[in-house]
Amino acid sequence: MIFTAVFCCLAQCSFTAQQYVAEPQNGMYMWMIVSTLLAFVFPFLLIARSHHPEPVFWACGAIVLAFPYDPMLVLMSLTALLARRSDVRRTARAVAATTVIAVWAQLRDALNPADASLWHMFFAKPHTGQNGVPLVMLTGETPVVLTAAAVALVEVIIATLVGLHIRSKANLQTVKARADAAASHAATLQSDLNNQQLADAIAAEAHDTLAHSLSLLALNASALQAEASKLEPSAHTQALVHQSEDIRRQAAGALDEAHAIIDMLRHPQQAWEQLIPSDDTALTRDSLDALISETRNAGMQLNTWIDIQQLSDLDDGISKIAYRAIQEGLTNARRHAPDAPVSLEATADPAHGVHVHVSNPVPIVSAASQERDRSHNGLTGLTARVSAVQGACHYGFDERHNFRLDVRLPWTQAKHR
Repeated sequence: MIFTAVFCCLAQCSFTAQQYVAEPQNGMYMWMIVSTLLAFVFPFLLIARSHHPEPVFWACGAIVLAFPYDPMLVLMSLTALLARRSDVRRTARAVAATTVIAVWAQLRDALNPADASLWHMFFAKPHTGQNGVPLVMLTGETPVVLTAAAVALVEVIIATLVGLHIRSKANLQTVKARADAAASHAATLQSDLNNQQLADAIAAEAHDTLAHSLSLLALNASALQAEASKLEPSAHTQALVHQSEDIRRQAAGALDEAHAIIDMLRHPQQAWEQLIPSDDTALTRDSLDALISETRNAGMQLNTWIDIQQLSDLDDGISKIAYRAIQEGLTNARRHAPDAPVSLEATADPAHGVHVHVSNPVPIVSAASQERDRSHNGLTGLTARVSAVQGACHYGFDERHNFRLDVRLPWTQAKHR
């Protein structure tokens, strides 16, 4: 585009300068030299047409009016202006100004002497006007002038149509992008609606089955405690009463957790607030002591090796996953090997991150079936959560048929760019 404008400016300027070549003392001779040199500079104004189309247009118009240049420079700037500005008044003003400038530029050349006019060359007899042969015109001055004016008008029309086409194409792309965004938003809303309907169905089923079963468990534990208190006082009776109380309390806690999960399914907007780490669901000394005490009170033989440091500096998200890893490991051990001893190792420090290791022996005859059962429990979800923070989670049976859960977590979560 720039080189085309340079060529057009030089072409008309060179013909105009022919009438002053014989008089180097004439001031117009120097003006032609300056115009020729600036013809290599002015077209570079078009570089700024994207960000400043209107100033570039008016500058190009003034240049074509003042210098003996072809109107191509102002026509290009008109196209750029119309493509980037949609105001009707601005468009009409720019087209009108371009029409005047283009007609003036072409008529300026057509009204020059025949040997100093590009338009006269188009209407001259072939092989004349060069090599010392005088220029012979094939027609009069009027057709030359009218043709120049008509071509100027056609150039303005073409530049206008090209600019409006570019603008329409850009508007179409914008509308298409908005339509695609609206369609994507509608699809997202539909997906959210379908997911919410599924979540509501799951919540209703959980309320009708799980919550009901936990309520019955708590009620039966209370009844057992009441009946045990009626027996003859003894150490066995006292232990039975305490055990019944633990079962009732744990069932009540599980019922509260079930209702909390049901509420999360029914109100996903509030779910993130409930998932924020708290003192009860994050790895703190108090929460870990409470979890270990609760596990031992439930009758599990639990051996622990704990070495945790600077937990106040541990990332909140990592802390929650670490606590869930310990909780999941103990829950699986209690579910699949209720009478087996369990070993828990938990270490945490900024230099090495968090390491959780839970192991327990499993009878050989049931190892295979229990492994199949475990593939459908919360360990798969735990693995996904650990992997999401660039950690590692491994679980399975070793050669001695001990089930092991090993989780390693970084101290802080990796930053995603």
